[in-house]
Amino acid sequence: MSFSFGSNIRMTVFGGSHTAGIGCVLDGIPAGIAIDLDEVRAFMARRAPGGETSTARAEADEFEVLSGILDGHATGGAIAAVIRNTNTRSQDYSGYLETPRPGHSDLAAILKYGKHHDIRGGGHFSGRLTAPLCFAGGVCLQLLRACGVMVAAHILTLGGIADKAFDPLAPSGEEFAAIEANGFPVILPEAKARMTEKILAAKADGDSLGGVIECVVAGLPAGVGEPMFDSVEAVIAHAVFSVPAVKGIEFGAGFAAAEMRGSENNDALFFDENGDVRARTNNAGGVLGGIATGMPVIFRAAVKPTPSISQSQKTVNLKTRENTQISVGGRHDPSILPRAVPAITAAAAVAIADLMATGRFL
Repeated sequence: MSFSFGSNIRMTVFGGSHTAGIGCVLDGIPAGIAIDLDEVRAFMARRAPGGETSTARAEADEFEVLSGILDGHATGGAIAAVIRNTNTRSQDYSGYLETPRPGHSDLAAILKYGKHHDIRGGGHFSGRLTAPLCFAGGVCLQLLRACGVMVAAHILTLGGIADKAFDPLAPSGEEFAAIEANGFPVILPEAKARMTEKILAAKADGDSLGGVIECVVAGLPAGVGEPMFDSVEAVIAHAVFSVPAVKGIEFGAGFAAAEMRGSENNDALFFDENGDVRARTNNAGGVLGGIATGMPVIFRAAVKPTPSISQSQKTVNLKTRENTQISVGGRHDPSILPRAVPAITAAAAVAIADLMATGRFL
């Protein structure tokens, strides 16, 4: 099913941008795991709209847990949660079944579903569905932390502005704390100011910006993952590409490895003071042969600019069979990067939790 992910820990997302509600069912969380719902709320608040750099659509993203959690602990049953949609303006989307928006899923959805496609807010293609993804991710982050695994992400580049990259050998808790403390998902405060300026400039031009999000998984035990189809990279990529607007992913040195010699790309090994085998560099991104090496798993996701822009764009009228132009109205993010960071974090957390459960590491 296209709305389900995972094997031993399975997540199913449901709803649409302008339906009565959205939500998820998370199955496979072990009984007895402590789950702080206030912590889940705080994590989801990082994805929720608000502030000058995001959409004017105000959604509290308050969830109701229907099952699976009792007295602050997982019961072993399916965890089901629903989030009501409360601030929809469906009239903003009338007409897009005839004049699909460039860069959106409109045309592909019309060709697949015909007149039955729910065009309102993008329907089930909407980034709104990253809210229940973040609920599931918020639960899995707590499960992973109990196992000594941390997942964090930030905006690495946006509009030509770069943040400090994670240390590929030993990402620090101070970096993770800085991302949350800034109120904008970057490590350096000066990056926040410069990126915000770039986003507002694009907004003033009726345009939008994309960028690159960097994510790290620290503390992942060596041996997690399988060769080929259930590799660490494959499972993470499967989950991360479910986040709308993600167009590329690379691990470790990524595409830069294609320009290296083997002598440059290979990570030299040594015994550390505890007698454990470590690597002196991390071009592999913490994964070899599809299996975690014990080094931090680091990947970067390329996120395209928000396709909804107020500038005039060329499109077609499917009813009249004529070429035409369109200017997208409504409420949209001039850059989804700040709100995509928790979504990428959540996707990675669910993927890693499933990998660890599959390999009996939980």
